[in-house]
Amino acid sequence: MASDLFTIGSSGVRAARTALDITAQNIANAGTDGYVRRSVRLSELASAGGWNRVGDLSLSGVRVDGIARNADLFRQTEVRRTGSDAARAKAELAGLQSGEAALEQSKLYPALTTFEASLQRLATDPVDPSLRAAAMEDARTLTRTFNIAAQGLDQAAQGLRFEAGDGVEQVNRASTELARINLQLARTQPGTSDQVSLLDRRDTLLQSLSGFTDLTTKFAADQTVEVRIGGSGGPQLVSGGTASSMAMATAADGTVSFTLGAAAVVPSAGSLAGQAQALVALRDNRTTLDSIADTLSAAANAVQTGGTALDGSAGQPLFSGSGAGGITLAIATGAQLATAPAGANAGSRDPANLDALRGALSTSAIADRTDSLLFTASSAVQGRKTTSDALDSIASSARLALDSQAGVDLDQEAVNLVRFQQAFQASGKAIQVASTIFDTLLSLK
Repeated sequence: MASDLFTIGSSGVRAARTALDITAQNIANAGTDGYVRRSVRLSELASAGGWNRVGDLSLSGVRVDGIARNADLFRQTEVRRTGSDAARAKAELAGLQSGEAALEQSKLYPALTTFEASLQRLATDPVDPSLRAAAMEDARTLTRTFNIAAQGLDQAAQGLRFEAGDGVEQVNRASTELARINLQLARTQPGTSDQVSLLDRRDTLLQSLSGFTDLTTKFAADQTVEVRIGGSGGPQLVSGGTASSMAMATAADGTVSFTLGAAAVVPSAGSLAGQAQALVALRDNRTTLDSIADTLSAAANAVQTGGTALDGSAGQPLFSGSGAGGITLAIATGAQLATAPAGANAGSRDPANLDALRGALSTSAIADRTDSLLFTASSAVQGRKTTSDALDSIASSARLALDSQAGVDLDQEAVNLVRFQQAFQASGKAIQVASTIFDTLLSLK
């Protein structure tokens, strides 16, 4: 009996000591990102006391079966899914905000209205040199604001492509590391500290990957994971110890596309999806801006070349170049503005051709189209901001739910410290009692 009591007490001491170690590990890693609270798995040890005597049990104490992670697969999946959606919305919003800022900060609309106002003032005295010089400078300012707006959109798009390229590199690094962890998990014994550490690292990598693209995961019995992009039928990113390489290609219009291995892939979530969508929006804005610049140039040049300059010569094109990035002022002095109709004498005060120029600008709706472009960009930002805030709130709720279940509660761990300490002391007391009984039995002999 003393021997059984000693065995039971010894097993209790070992179990309590292991539980204390794990509790201390939880407390030490309470602030560690990706750490999942751990607990010890215990099972009773008991065996039959004799042959064919099922009712007589020999109690043998407790056994440590291994270490358990307090992980919830469903909640982890929800955190990845909602986080991926939030990352897409955030990346798209950032790209659209850059595009909006490029258009707003160029002050294109004020420059256009200022140019139209200078033409209106010139109509009051078409031969006034100062009014002609002012109109020239306002026209030059207008072309420069088109150039600045185009450069701003190009820089915003370049920044998005750089971020997307960096994201692709990070996906490749994380997937390679995940494949390596798969190999280690396949060789690791279940319930060991090595396995739970690898599982924490596996889940952290999956969380990191979900920030860049949507993931579909499938877990094997040995805890290795298969990862696909683009749904359950999409190409494999990670399978066993093999990771496919992701690549990005840039089209002539500045938009991007992705491939995984040899297959085309279209991320539906994550920052890569948001950046790709923002690049499409920036391309559309740039196309509209180029169209406005070309329309302005065509309308102004058609009227300008049909009139007469101040010195009586035939009017020359007012603008040259194509697109918002290439438009420039084509004439050098205010005297070259063809304000008079064709055939007019030098120094003519007839503003007929100037009135025709103002009418052409109005008919072409240059100002209205510019205002519409700015409004569209601003509305897109406001709409995406609302979506981003909503998705971020959902992702935060999912994260809080996971943290409350898998995170470390210091108050609970403090209670566990006391409980396991008492268990350790009680088991030690059982060993002491067993020793006393054994000594008593020996003295009787």
